[in-house]
Amino acid sequence: MTEMFLTLEGVTAAYSNMEALRRVNVQVEKGKIACLLGSNGAGKSTLIKAILGLVKVVEGRITFDGEDITREKTHRVVRRGISIVPEGKRIFPKMTTIENLRMGAYIEQDEQAIEERLERVFELFPRLEERAHQIAGTMSGGEQSMLSIGRGLMSSPRLMIFDEPSLGLAPILVEQNFETIQRINEEGTTVFLVEQNASLTLEIASYGYVLQKGKVVAEGTAEQLTDSEVIQSAYLKS
Repeated sequence: MTEMFLTLEGVTAAYSNMEALRRVNVQVEKGKIACLLGSNGAGKSTLIKAILGLVKVVEGRITFDGEDITREKTHRVVRRGISIVPEGKRIFPKMTTIENLRMGAYIEQDEQAIEERLERVFELFPRLEERAHQIAGTMSGGEQSMLSIGRGLMSSPRLMIFDEPSLGLAPILVEQNFETIQRINEEGTTVFLVEQNASLTLEIASYGYVLQKGKVVAEGTAEQLTDSEVIQSAYLKS
């Protein structure tokens, strides 16, 4: 029997009086990779902000692991086990690698737990251990991307939201990022992947949604979406 970990039911979200999401229904199954596809301006960032309590939900309900988090404060959402890897490698450029990583564990008081999480990150990204005391802003784009993902792992999340992990990266680094996301999922973390790169995303996701102008216009398994007209015409045809 499938268990839905994150659920958005009829969610409408707005900035001031302008709706950005309209009665959106999305479900993320526990232990799986679900995706949300959409172009710029489709409402993807607003949906993430709604989950994190950063934008007003005026209608509908958001639940995580069976608990209503619709109007919960952001820090409480994070404490429940939701972590985000934001778009554009938003690191702290004047801090070292190790300082950036420790910022990801700010809610953890147990130093031993923090050290264990650092070991996991360094196992996943040996380059970060080599660059542990380097100022983050001086690292390459690929290294900064590793750091952003590593920082997201430092809270030991149960659900990781990846916002446009392909943004601004060379193709080979994009492929490496997607391999890393797949590995993180295989090691037990549920993933919600928000992307424009439909081709790579549908290779690793099990189920997905397509968002256009604040509405879900298609959903299905990765295979169903790959074959759907909306994906073929908007993303996969040259």
